[in-house]
Amino acid sequence: MKAALGLGSAQFGCDYGISNLRGRVSEDEVRQILSYAAQCGLKAIDVAPYEGDVERILGRCWPFPSPFKPQIRTVRAERGLDWVESRLKRSVEHMGLARVGVGMIDDASDLMGPQGDALWARMEKLKADGLFSRIGISARYEDSPVALAKRFKPDLIQVPTSILDQRLVREGALETLSGMGIEVQVRSVFLQGLLFTPREALPANLQPLGPQLSRIRRHLLETATDPLHAALSYALNLKGVSSVIVGVTSAAELRAVIAASDRPRPDLAWQAFAIEDPIALNPALWHADLSEDPRLRERRSLICAA
Repeated sequence: MKAALGLGSAQFGCDYGISNLRGRVSEDEVRQILSYAAQCGLKAIDVAPYEGDVERILGRCWPFPSPFKPQIRTVRAERGLDWVESRLKRSVEHMGLARVGVGMIDDASDLMGPQGDALWARMEKLKADGLFSRIGISARYEDSPVALAKRFKPDLIQVPTSILDQRLVREGALETLSGMGIEVQVRSVFLQGLLFTPREALPANLQPLGPQLSRIRRHLLETATDPLHAALSYALNLKGVSSVIVGVTSAAELRAVIAASDRPRPDLAWQAFAIEDPIALNPALWHADLSEDPRLRERRSLICAA
């Protein structure tokens, strides 16, 4: 069964995404996006406290009554669990709500640190108190999502997966998580717009990947497949995935996303689109100083083999 679409909100609070040329979305546009999302039956709205003033913006822009089930995220646990709890409650308050759908551990490394078990116990208490209905974990590939799930048994786990980043699919992790009774949610399905970014607009750290990305786009062109349609079809039809979070900067973009998601899945050699470059698959490294990073040597060998 095809996964459901959900909406990311990063673009509502800040300039987000390598291919985002519009910048932060205006509040009028946010209202239009939310109104159309409600009409189309989208439920999940992913919200993080560090994305500008997005919580208050959403609170001012919800349609009434709001049909959405927001997902709020924790701040880092470095300042203590009382601060984590207080900030979660403020997130709900800023959005003008009494409760939300999911409370999400935003950084899985907090669970692996010395306060990990206590943090999870605090989340379970907040769930029991009714602040949110389910507990989720936002994990990266490097966090070993299956191991995390086995230890903490969350209701939901969110991971990055895309037509370009197929690592968790190849390893069977998504189906394993689903088989454990955990809702699997996928994010970064456009890898921050990397698939749509022309070679000349790539950051310096991604320039060596330009030829491979060009080949991928050329292959899609030769098969008469729109990149947006391909990226969405890949994510929405993955076995074990319940929902896919996408970000947009306008109601027109959301209409294009929903129209593409409704089209039949194209018959493509999906594995041919995967990239293995460790820098490209980690957006935190796109603008970093990597002059002394050993991953550059690994990259050269991978690109030569591609």
